[in-house]
Amino acid sequence: MSHDSQPKDNPPITLINVFEVPANHVDAFIEQWRERAALMATKPGFLDARLHRALSSQTRFQLVNVAHWESPEAMQAAAADPEFERRARTATDDPAISANAALYEVAVEL
Repeated sequence: MSHDSQPKDNPPITLINVFEVPANHVDAFIEQWRERAALMATKPGFLDARLHRALSSQTRFQLVNVAHWESPEAMQAAAADPEFERRARTATDDPAISANAALYEVAVEL
């Protein structure tokens, strides 16, 4: 990912969303995530996204989404899309699945 086009005084933000998903539901969840991510990728301000899968089925957070957006406002506008909201609700209808999302900025870069 290149941020060369991003002004230094207005760096992109990072969305990190960790998911608690029973190990036997991970594959189905990933397929649903792909559909939601494809929708978000069409939204203004979207830069990229990656879904990370735990190597161990014993890991509390089986999936971690890391996405970059041009601004908090762009991400929040995209998340307010009614179709995205519907898909996100459907993904977490199962009480055994939880999503824990927050926006972050870089504090230290090496």
